[in-house]
Amino acid sequence: MKQIIRKVTIAVSLFWVCQANGDPRGTGDLGVVIERETGSIQIVNTTKPASLSHIQGLGDLSHASIVFSRDQRYAYVFGRDGGLTKIDLLQDKIDKRIIQAGNSIGGAISQDGKVIAVSNYTPGGVKLFDAVTLEQLAEIPAIYGEDNKLSKVVGLVDAPGQRFVCSLFEGNEIWLIDAKNPRQPGVKKFKDVGKQPYDALLTPDGHFYGAGLFGEKGLALLDLWQPENGVEHILEDYGKDDEQMPVYKMPHLEGWTVAGDWLLVPAVGLHEVLVIDTREWELVKRIPVAGQPVFVTSRPDGRQVWVNFAFPDNQTVEVIDLKDFNVLKTLQPGKAVLHMEFSPRGESVWLAVRDEDRVMVYDTETFAETARLPAQKPSGIFFTDRANRIGW
Repeated sequence: MKQIIRKVTIAVSLFWVCQANGDPRGTGDLGVVIERETGSIQIVNTTKPASLSHIQGLGDLSHASIVFSRDQRYAYVFGRDGGLTKIDLLQDKIDKRIIQAGNSIGGAISQDGKVIAVSNYTPGGVKLFDAVTLEQLAEIPAIYGEDNKLSKVVGLVDAPGQRFVCSLFEGNEIWLIDAKNPRQPGVKKFKDVGKQPYDALLTPDGHFYGAGLFGEKGLALLDLWQPENGVEHILEDYGKDDEQMPVYKMPHLEGWTVAGDWLLVPAVGLHEVLVIDTREWELVKRIPVAGQPVFVTSRPDGRQVWVNFAFPDNQTVEVIDLKDFNVLKTLQPGKAVLHMEFSPRGESVWLAVRDEDRVMVYDTETFAETARLPAQKPSGIFFTDRANRIGW
């Protein structure tokens, strides 16, 4: 009798799961599309491609970003209103949601997948949370200077060794946070790294953390294998004699724009993508592009780099071939291309076209459009393969 009851219970459970979610799904080909103006997201299948579900009630997503649990089941959404929302990608629902600050800019997940770190504008600082319960574990105020002011925190990434790295925009500092004991994290502060670090990237091997500088030329570079050597200022001379244009949208460094020995970054206030030799950290080429670049994103194999632009050129996307550093293709997907995300192996790329209320998918070899999905003012697109990458 007990065996019969057990079989019936299992059958009912499986029936409930299938009824709740439709066909069984794997997490490896899932993704999330942010719908910024409605505070909602779509869960998508990246292989078909198709929209699977629509979830509302996520607050202000005007500058939202996402990280994933290591099993790829949960997405953690960082909202501009300070919201931290944990989404169950298999049950198509909000698992937990808290308001942890007044204004949040992004976050990261620790190497072991147990700690969520959030970078905040208001109040300035970093908070650490339990990835399962969203219980707050620690708060690290971004205090700087003799007057103990609070700085906005930007460029927060996870790093090997159960660490996080971030930058202080007004504080002109980079912080290395040791979260091995997340209730009592250690902080190593690097001061006077350059004026107004605005965003950052981590090289794919977790070796270098580079912060772009908005208030002066160059980048601030921290060697995480040898942090005792301090922060190096590189590319101080690029474009110093060029006429500066108004910056319509802050460029973004986050993402793997490292391809082989090359680092490609958007130039602030210029119509250029900069190519940096990561062996010597020297500028080797300035690639003219159609406008002020926002995202400069490398295809997973490193052969192509796709670039989108700030207004008034945000209807354009250019593709750079790293064989010769020339623009290979120019596309016109529609008004306000805000974000780009490659499929895990790079055969396709998804573009969020905000003002056309759609997501478009392109074949990265033929540049043919292969699919389009309706979406309400889409912005960020995030696929679950990010769960297995450092610094994403």
